[in-house]
Amino acid sequence: PCALVISTPVTVVSALTAAARRGILIKGGGVLESARGLRVLALDKTGTLTTGSPTLVHWQALDGADASAAASAAWQLASRSEHPVSRAIAAGLPAAGANGVQQLQALPGLGVQAEIGGRRWLLGNLRLMREQGLVDAALEDTLAQHERQGRSVTLLADGQGVRALFAVADPLRAQARQAMEQLRALGVHPVVLSGDNPATAQAIAAEAGVEDARGGLLPQDKLAALAALQRSHGPTAMAGDGINDAPALAQADLGFAMGGAHSTGMAMETAGIVLMNDDLRRIPDTVLLARRAHRVLWQNIALALGIKAVFCVLALLGQASMWMAVAADMGVSLLVVANGLRLRRWRHAAEK
Repeated sequence: PCALVISTPVTVVSALTAAARRGILIKGGGVLESARGLRVLALDKTGTLTTGSPTLVHWQALDGADASAAASAAWQLASRSEHPVSRAIAAGLPAAGANGVQQLQALPGLGVQAEIGGRRWLLGNLRLMREQGLVDAALEDTLAQHERQGRSVTLLADGQGVRALFAVADPLRAQARQAMEQLRALGVHPVVLSGDNPATAQAIAAEAGVEDARGGLLPQDKLAALAALQRSHGPTAMAGDGINDAPALAQADLGFAMGGAHSTGMAMETAGIVLMNDDLRRIPDTVLLARRAHRVLWQNIALALGIKAVFCVLALLGQASMWMAVAADMGVSLLVVANGLRLRRWRHAAEK
């Protein structure tokens, strides 16, 4: 039947249109269908659960280091990184000369290193410093104080020891807590997977109302965590915004990329759905819309086949007429089109 052929594309395109009007760019009907059965949503912290606009709230030189030299080295390293935390450090320090930086190397999930004036400098997280054997108990205590306040701490070292500490605060997105509540109401379990230290990740997750938070994860650790969630819970989505999130976005059953000013092109290219307004509430909206589209699609299929079956029975009984044939063909086609187009006016209950 013509109505059967028309029912699916009209329904899918109407749902994609309704999503686009809310700043949700969905890359095709298959992606929309994947959102219907989600059971777990894994979220990155920086730039996803938080605003992605961190600020440097405190920094100090350690072990009697030259504060001026430490600030200069930190600025030169941070200014060459695209990570939001590095940008916050660079913005919070006085600009220094860019000469003398050689052999700059990014360390994914850890930090950055380079030679400045013939001296090797490292700017990165606690995990990097532990790998270099530069962390002692006193430094651990100092970091713990900042982490309990939800701050991300970055350390500067010169290969001989840690020379400075930089504490960055990134506020939680205003809609994050409401979005997490909506997800749980839909039966979707939120999980935070962060490259930041565990204490900071747990503090921010608790503020958002997420109980399951895992920190200190490198990109490959996020992949392993996602695979475990997929095995234990079923269909799992990933939401992120940075280049470090791209492998996880590709691994997940469905990827949500934050499409605002702080997001990377790689994340948006890898993900199946892009949230152009960075509103986390659009994730539960996507799940609701996908489930609604699924119901409308089956309604259209039932109408297309059911009415045709009734007409065939009437024809066999000699009760059919030409006008019935027109109604069973063109009439039903118009009916499924009108039913599918209702999705263009779809709104979440909170918007009505």
